[in-house]
Amino acid sequence: MKRVKKLSAAVLTGAMALSLAACGGGASSGSSSAAESTAESTSAAGTSVKPTGDNVIKLGGIGPVTGAAALYGTACKNAAQIAVDEINAKGGDIQFELNFQDDEHDAEKSVNAYNNLKDWGMQILVGTTTTVPCVAVSAESNTDRIFQLTPSASSTDVIGGQPDADGNVTIPRKDNVFQMCFTDPNQGTASAQYIKDKGLGKKIAVIYNNSDAYSTGIYNKFKSEADSLGLSIVSTTTFTDDTATDFSVQINDAKNAGADLIFLPIYYQPASLILKQANTIGYDVKFFGVDGMDGILSMEGFDKSLAEGVMLLTPFVATADDDATKSFVKKYEDAYGETPIQFAADAYDCVYAIYQACQDQGIKSSMTNEEICDKLIERFTSKDFKFTGLTGEAMTWSDTGEVSKTPKGMVIKDGIYEPLDK
Repeated sequence: MKRVKKLSAAVLTGAMALSLAACGGGASSGSSSAAESTAESTSAAGTSVKPTGDNVIKLGGIGPVTGAAALYGTACKNAAQIAVDEINAKGGDIQFELNFQDDEHDAEKSVNAYNNLKDWGMQILVGTTTTVPCVAVSAESNTDRIFQLTPSASSTDVIGGQPDADGNVTIPRKDNVFQMCFTDPNQGTASAQYIKDKGLGKKIAVIYNNSDAYSTGIYNKFKSEADSLGLSIVSTTTFTDDTATDFSVQINDAKNAGADLIFLPIYYQPASLILKQANTIGYDVKFFGVDGMDGILSMEGFDKSLAEGVMLLTPFVATADDDATKSFVKKYEDAYGETPIQFAADAYDCVYAIYQACQDQGIKSSMTNEEICDKLIERFTSKDFKFTGLTGEAMTWSDTGEVSKTPKGMVIKDGIYEPLDK
């Protein structure tokens, strides 16, 4: 999700990190599950397990662990470390050393962090976490031929090669960059389809940030899809980063238009204010958000009751009852004292997806970055590469770097996330 993020075309038509035993030279077939490695791991969550052996691959990570977006980067850092520790505890032929750098959600600092990681000897990059820094870093990694899988930077500018509204490709495809998250445009399409299919609203209002590429990208696709589906948008209002404190005009416009659902393709910080201010004027309306909303329950001082009934699409629900999710959530909560959000699950899957591909391709730490990059590109884009993790089953990647997986509806009930589709 974006400052931080999203969907492949294949995902949307349906609606919206590394496994392996030894990397000698043979490729594995079929799909592999992160759940299997989780169950086998004997490491304690959050306790760094040092790699051993001769084939230790250096993973770099970049994201905000301080500043306004720290919730996202910290989630990615923590989850990636859990995955690395699990893999190293297995004692297989492929192990990892993780170095995660803080970029404070700043593009220039993110490039500096990338250069620090290069000096350290980074061979594969898990990141960056947020979109604007990731766009800058992906240009560098493409030039350097370092394979990059981002858990949460969702703008199509991250991967390049996507036509704009006029059909022009202004940013060439960065063939070394792939996404674990859904792309912004496709998230907008999926949200409109979900609202339509579930009959969630007859009169829809939209409040979005027109100074933010993430928010604008989702809105544009949502609007286009809503029009084609016959959804009635009765109010569309905007704000900017500089005006994201008072939403009385936007809320009253939606209320006066009779909106029974407000679509919020925005981050949780402004969303929390909208929920509070709507409640203050007694406006009883349903809210539907996107992945940038994930994290609202972790905000210090936020009254969780204000988010009761808020819905959003996500590839991960921490309250799901499958063994892989329960194991991951328990380890994360034991280590860090809080429930993991979607970005944590995406980062965990990134590590395991890279692990699986490294095994399949016989990746060795003695290989050059370019050799590793070429082999991973080949594997991620092959038709028989399927990865099952916390955020999807039998995930695949297109030649354009987009992931294909199915989104899940989520609703906040009694201060926790619950699946909408049971």
